Amino acid sequence: MAPVPESRRLTLIATAALLAVTACWGSTFFLIHDLLERVPTLDFLAVRFAIASVTLMLLAPKALGRLTRESRRQAVVLGCLYGVAQILQTAGLAKTPASVSGFITGMYVVATPLFAALILRSRIGVLTWFAVVLAMTGLGVLTLSGFSIGYGEALIFVAAMIYALHIVGLGAWSDARQTLGMAIVQLLVITVICTVCTAPNGIVFPDRTGDWVSVLYMAVFAGAGAMIGQTWAQAHLPATRAAIIMSTEPVFAALFAVLFGGESATVRMIFGGVLVLAAMLIAELAPRRKVEVEVTHLVV
Repeated sequence: MAPVPESRRLTLIATAALLAVTACWGSTFFLIHDLLERVPTLDFLAVRFAIASVTLMLLAPKALGRLTRESRRQAVVLGCLYGVAQILQTAGLAKTPASVSGFITGMYVVATPLFAALILRSRIGVLTWFAVVLAMTGLGVLTLSGFSIGYGEALIFVAAMIYALHIVGLGAWSDARQTLGMAIVQLLVITVICTVCTAPNGIVFPDRTGDWVSVLYMAVFAGAGAMIGQTWAQAHLPATRAAIIMSTEPVFAALFAVLFGGESATVRMIFGGVLVLAAMLIAELAPRRKVEVEVTHLVV
């Protein structure tokens, strides 16, 4: 058997890493649903990302110093995008059914290749577009039980577009050699944005041991660890493929809800999950032209 080329091996590792990150995000859904009954959303986000930032700075105290001025500026922009998207999504969630919000948030799967084509001049192949449509269909089957358009839906749609810009920007600016530093800066910026939004009314902290355990898990693993994993993986993956892989988040959320959250599996849940996974496999295994395989990096 011929050896796997180094570039292909890195791509497979990056795909596996991003899939693991997405699974970690999916594992938090039922934890967040329970926690937010006692802690306001923005307060939770501020505490979570503050802990994540401190954790990474303690683990890699010299990482920030190794960042170039350009990478630091890029990480600030990426952190602002992610932080603003978090705030808009949170505001929209208060006025939108969870099923609808999950579907609208997943629209970054469609927006990412569009933004990649406009900003990075990426050429997206027919099979990749088919995978995007298949992923959106799967998300709809998995999450939707009704749909209406209002103020909350509009906020979440804007958040989804910003998430898409974050994915494109991270793919264009990520440098595997500066992963830790860029992850720290992004987390710090997100922490500042969330804290500024909630500080005027005072920050509510968890008052149960179990809640703190959940917060620590989401901060260290689904926060700090996930940011490192996503930042490194997107240095080796085109933005559109990354978005399709990340569209499996609701699938993992449903799986963990069934395994640990007491929910029951349904035919609709299984069918929607299969469609999303099929989209990911098509995007990963389909033959691609050279221009689609390369990761475009912007210098600004």
